[in-house]
Amino acid sequence: MFFLFLFTFGTALGVSLALTPWMARTALSIGIVDKPDGELKNHQEPIPYMGGLAVFVAFLIGFSPFYELDRQVLAILLGGTLIVLLGFLDDIGDLRPATKLLGQTLAVLIVMKAGIAIKIVFLPPYIAYPLSFIWLLGMTNAFNIIDIMDGLSSGVGAIASLFLFIVAAATGQTGVATMILALMGALLGFLKYNYQPARIYLGDAGSLFIGFMLGALSMVEKYATVNPVAVLAPVLILGIPIFDTLFVMIVRWLRGLNPLKGSPDHFALRLRKWKLTVKQTVVLSYGVAFMLGLAAMVMVYGDERIALWTLFVVSMGLMLSALWLRRIDMNL
Repeated sequence: MFFLFLFTFGTALGVSLALTPWMARTALSIGIVDKPDGELKNHQEPIPYMGGLAVFVAFLIGFSPFYELDRQVLAILLGGTLIVLLGFLDDIGDLRPATKLLGQTLAVLIVMKAGIAIKIVFLPPYIAYPLSFIWLLGMTNAFNIIDIMDGLSSGVGAIASLFLFIVAAATGQTGVATMILALMGALLGFLKYNYQPARIYLGDAGSLFIGFMLGALSMVEKYATVNPVAVLAPVLILGIPIFDTLFVMIVRWLRGLNPLKGSPDHFALRLRKWKLTVKQTVVLSYGVAFMLGLAAMVMVYGDERIALWTLFVVSMGLMLSALWLRRIDMNL
């Protein structure tokens, strides 16, 4: 099993490292680039998209040949493929929000039709299924929301993949662990070119794909083997994109803005406004993501009392962080 994991990770990593520069050159040659606008996009020159396609292809090559494709796996791959196609069309043509939402909804329903949903003993189906729909749709967009800084979304996704892999491998879910490991390898290979100064961006195709895959795979893992509180572990593992999504929506609502409209209210941009450089902001985000992952492991493998205390401490820390970030004046 170790060699299967190692081969899967190495294959995805190698393909990503080799394919990403070619995708960057291709995107530049055909004009699929992100142009600076002087507002939210402040890079000096156009940066190619299509990084998401490199991640997607590297993931497929790293995973698909080495594992039996059952019904649920095929549903996740089909939904992920639809998400990549939808994101790519948006990268080259700016799809209408309603069209994007419709496509994402279809991808989520494909996964849920295969029986993939949040499974908590005390939750009846009429609550569990709507909650599963909201979770997967929300996670799909959450990684897109934090994709505002070189290396942020891809790096946080790789860290989240690490902890989801640990849980899957420890509970004997070989297929899930292999898929997550392939995704992590693809992301780390891409990160070499996406870290500041970025030579290529994920684009919507990549950031939506990361969120969709991590959201779907997190729903099929087994967390509550030691205590029931551990079912909340994926909320911590994916805490960075969840925090930023909720923070941005609440801040925009308090400012009387449309929560779905772009604005410089993200936690990363507030840290930049405060005093941190781009690299410092991204590294700090990596550190927080790693600490949240460790806290999730404490919840999964500790007893119920320790899990509850961990959840309380983390929740208080995030609330205090949100209050502090809210005080940073973005108008200066």
